[in-house]
Amino acid sequence: MYQIVRREQYSDVTFRWDVFAPDVARAAQPGQFVMLRLYDDGERIPLTIADFDRMRGTITLVVQALGKTTRFMLHNYKEGDWFLDFAGPLGKASEIEKFGHVLMVGGGLGVAPIYPQLRAFKEAGNHTTAIIGFRSKDLMFWEEKFRPYCDELIVCTDDGSFGKKGFVTHALADLIAEKGRPDLVVAIGPAIMMKVVSDMTRQQEIPTLVSLNSIMIDGTGMCGCCRVDVGGKAKFVCVDGPEFDGHKVDFDLLIKRLRTYLPQEQQSRERFVQDHACRAVEGASNG
Repeated sequence: MYQIVRREQYSDVTFRWDVFAPDVARAAQPGQFVMLRLYDDGERIPLTIADFDRMRGTITLVVQALGKTTRFMLHNYKEGDWFLDFAGPLGKASEIEKFGHVLMVGGGLGVAPIYPQLRAFKEAGNHTTAIIGFRSKDLMFWEEKFRPYCDELIVCTDDGSFGKKGFVTHALADLIAEKGRPDLVVAIGPAIMMKVVSDMTRQQEIPTLVSLNSIMIDGTGMCGCCRVDVGGKAKFVCVDGPEFDGHKVDFDLLIKRLRTYLPQEQQSRERFVQDHACRAVEGASNG
């Protein structure tokens, strides 16, 4: 059993858990992930490590409530609660070294897992720039955590409610045009965002790493569900990644596979909403 020692709400659908897991925190590195299961018959879901504190023995997760399990996490777990399984760290750690100018691009929930990499690249002596983007100001989080590790921080919102109006890819194009090629680009976010970033940097031959978010079941390479095509070869995100050369990833195939279970996911969400509403009515009646 694992305990939630801190819980913080960032928006209606986005929240933070700090989980007390000393063994995982001791071994965690930027770029890795964990597999979480709430209860005996619950599904196992992959969550990228957003931060770790070896002294406190905690792993930080930033979660967006989209599916059944993440919505259950949002509505049914509070600070101090316990849940069943927490396996990790899994996947290969990011290769951190001194490249020169490292440009980090995070979109939406991808802002969280890019943070430990940003910190590590800065501590390795790199000049660091971060571009982070959100749909609107009310969905923003962690701007204050990024600033100490950025030589330059650019915040974008799709609707212009804060910072630079537009997508992170627009800010990336403007920055490269203004200041020239960085030595490395790291992008984490929605698959379509990482595809556009990779297409842009491929044209200018800028090395680019992406962290893939394929469908995953066991996280150990046994099921093959997280298979992706990288450079014409089949790779498993859980054991070969999650980071890959963005110029070699078949994003069209990745996006197609991410849509495989959309009808089932929608049905699961609808059942959860109905069950949650019924429990709320029962609670009100009992009260």
